[in-house]
Amino acid sequence: MATVKRILIGGEWVEGADVIEVRSPFSGEPVGNVFSAGPEQNQDAVANAEQAVTDLSKLGRFQLARGLRNVARGIEQRRQELIEIICLEAAKPVTLCRAEIERAIATFDVAASEAERFVGEVVPVDTQAVGKGKFAFTKRVPKGIVYGITPFNYPINLAAHKIAPALASGNAVIIKPSPRTPLSALILGEIFLSSGLPKKALQIVPTDVANIDAVITDDRVAMVSFTGSSDVGWSIKSRIPKKTVALELGGAAPVIVDETADLKKAVEKCLTGAFVFSGQVCISVQRIYVHGDLYDEFTERFVEGAGRLKIGSPGDESTQISSMIDESAAQRAESWIKEATNNGARLLCGGNRKGSMLSPTVLTETSPEMRIASQEIFAPVCVVERYTEFESAIESANATRYGLQAAVFTADIARAMKASELLRFGGVMINEGPTFRVDNMPYGGVKDSGYGREGVRYAMEEMTDIRIVVMSS
Repeated sequence: MATVKRILIGGEWVEGADVIEVRSPFSGEPVGNVFSAGPEQNQDAVANAEQAVTDLSKLGRFQLARGLRNVARGIEQRRQELIEIICLEAAKPVTLCRAEIERAIATFDVAASEAERFVGEVVPVDTQAVGKGKFAFTKRVPKGIVYGITPFNYPINLAAHKIAPALASGNAVIIKPSPRTPLSALILGEIFLSSGLPKKALQIVPTDVANIDAVITDDRVAMVSFTGSSDVGWSIKSRIPKKTVALELGGAAPVIVDETADLKKAVEKCLTGAFVFSGQVCISVQRIYVHGDLYDEFTERFVEGAGRLKIGSPGDESTQISSMIDESAAQRAESWIKEATNNGARLLCGGNRKGSMLSPTVLTETSPEMRIASQEIFAPVCVVERYTEFESAIESANATRYGLQAAVFTADIARAMKASELLRFGGVMINEGPTFRVDNMPYGGVKDSGYGREGVRYAMEEMTDIRIVVMSS
């Protein structure tokens, strides 16, 4: 057997009970082998994290901040290695890998700054007679151990969005990476060990999903932060109702393009949003509602643009679309396309699959009950529909169980404000695609799309408790 990459438990690289074989979604060739932790090793990780909480509590803010900045610089130094491994294990086009690494660096840098200023507030308790002569303030107290479960599509930056705020707020963190993309997460573990922070404060522990329940139900684990599918996320929350759970889940992001919109900009943003990383993004554009005055021209340009996207190897600098994460994901999307066309939807382009590669696909004349128009497809597939009244477009956008991010293209400020009030989503983008995200902004959804917020400071609030301190003179 080829060399098997060890897992990070208790500041040491250890062998696991089983082995995960990582293969390239694009070529099918082996990328590497990774040990997978068994039940005893998962318990060891929790015990080590418990000790790390005590170690972290002894550090000053300047030490936390310095350690986080050291992680950021370590990512910079190993930038090219990380880009290459993500490209291989996720089949993510290299240009997108490069952008992900830049975002991860920014996430740790932001966390370092937040560690230096993350505080409570003074509470005026003399608002009642009983509080006269007393002084009160709040402190943000770390919850303890955060267990983070991360997906394949952003294996470094989504791990960073759990690790960085956890450490910045004094929590120990255990990361269970996706079995599709564990190699990049383990490199992040290597970088962390040189940060100067307590070595047990971060552990990277690939493990079988069958072992997760024992970890999340462990009384020593205070919080679970999960990014992935809605069904799995809500199932986790139901099993640990007394614990803090942060869920960043799926979406079927809508876009509304009204008759005053900048057509060129709307088409460009929607093309990127619908097909970036083969649509394997939870805020990928899936539904576009275009006013009748612009519908024909928008659709013509959009379909033409989709047809021009370069399909190929993720390692090629010119590639815009590559393989999906595996063939079963592509087959699932293909079946939804066929289901829609068999029930009256019209295929405008794409719909072709070869193995795990699915061509950019656009449909119209769908109905709300079709899965392709109401459920998250997580593939390079988009629906474009015509509308006449802005209010009806908002109703159509809201007609889903998801509520992560939505977008509106308009030159009418009144409509922009109306959309911000009526769209039931965690984020509403105006004249920008719903795939827009900056790593310090609050990010998360409503309805089935999630619970809680990511974005460094907002995640730090989720990962801490408020303690009130009252002092009497």
